[in-house]
Amino acid sequence: MDTGRRTGRPRGFDADEALDRAVRVFWAKGYEGASLTDLTTAMGINRTSMYAAFGNKDELFRKALDRYTGTQAGYVRRALEESTSEAVARAFLEGSVRASTTPGEPTGCLGVQGALAVGDDARQACEVLAAWRDEGCEWLRRRFERAAAEGDLPAGSDPALLARYLMTVANGIAVQASGGADRETLELVAGAALRNWPPA
Repeated sequence: MDTGRRTGRPRGFDADEALDRAVRVFWAKGYEGASLTDLTTAMGINRTSMYAAFGNKDELFRKALDRYTGTQAGYVRRALEESTSEAVARAFLEGSVRASTTPGEPTGCLGVQGALAVGDDARQACEVLAAWRDEGCEWLRRRFERAAAEGDLPAGSDPALLARYLMTVANGIAVQASGGADRETLELVAGAALRNWPPA
């Protein structure tokens, strides 16, 4: 009997694995540099399957960025759970160094390099990444406001400026890593930045 229900063919690929592969393509080549052929070849699927599972390139990019946020960039949220503002700053910058220099992964940061210099067709991706970076800065700001309220930062500290300081250093670490700077060197950079952290 026809119940009116239709079942599609089962998906013949692992969507999470395909998305992880898309993350690496966008990470290595940026939004504009990643062609649909690059993406589908790396993901091991055809364009029809990509569109059905992930939507168009813009939608795939957003999904890839969400995936990256929860995996390679997961150090950001973990850093916020540290008990002091200095420990937050240290975990954040050390996490940035590790994520930017992980063997077997693209260097740098998808959120920094994904759409730094793009044409009009990729303007939306550029805006998505700017919002992503601003969100991370906002998370840090709120955490440092709490630290200030708890007396973990000296009176007169500017939580927004401290958040922007850390984000700027982390972004610079990502750019330097993509240019070939090694982990040891970038760890020294992070350490130097942390020496300027205000004492409690």
